[in-house]
Amino acid sequence: MPANNPSSHLDKNATIYIKAEQNVEIQSEDVYVKDIAKLNCSDPHVLAKAKAIKLCHFKEDGPQRQVISLLKVIEEIEKACPGVQIQSIGEPAVMVDHIRVDKHKGPVQTLKLVFVALVSFFGTSFTIMAFHNDIGINDVFSKIYEMVTGYQGDGYGILELSYSVGLAVGIIVFFNHIGGRRITKDPTPIEVEMRIYEEDVNKALIETADREGKTIDVD
Repeated sequence: MPANNPSSHLDKNATIYIKAEQNVEIQSEDVYVKDIAKLNCSDPHVLAKAKAIKLCHFKEDGPQRQVISLLKVIEEIEKACPGVQIQSIGEPAVMVDHIRVDKHKGPVQTLKLVFVALVSFFGTSFTIMAFHNDIGINDVFSKIYEMVTGYQGDGYGILELSYSVGLAVGIIVFFNHIGGRRITKDPTPIEVEMRIYEEDVNKALIETADREGKTIDVD
């Protein structure tokens, strides 16, 4: 009786579609194809075998960031599934960050969050006050009050109150959050800028790794 060869169940005419992400974070020390890309194939045996291919291993005392070329991924899939067609519809390279969850737990992380929150709050407050001082906002309000009523303003009135309320509402609308709740589903301008910044950083890190020859790539 012939031996049961798992490769005999693979469809040689199958096509694997790969959609790789630009940056992924994993907790496991072993990196598999399924961790860095989304795969689709009409043959479930081919799909399962391709997803289970191991690409690299993070050592505890080694770098916790690795760039993997998609050409290397395709090469490994072709070795495991000979004859299978591969179509890439994603990024040409993936930056993998090994995240240690236990390392970020504890009071130190809480103190970091509190520190960032305080710096953001007081920094923003100081910036707003410095801006108002530069443009002389009190003189502007006094001038408007005098132009409208014909009398000189003698303190804080409806203009200052309305401006303060409008400023608070404007900040809430800009950040699109009230507490932990989002007002609308649209991304805020700061979220868009952070996304652009993240993509630029990822591209720079990937290009740097490629120039330094640290990318896991084909020979």
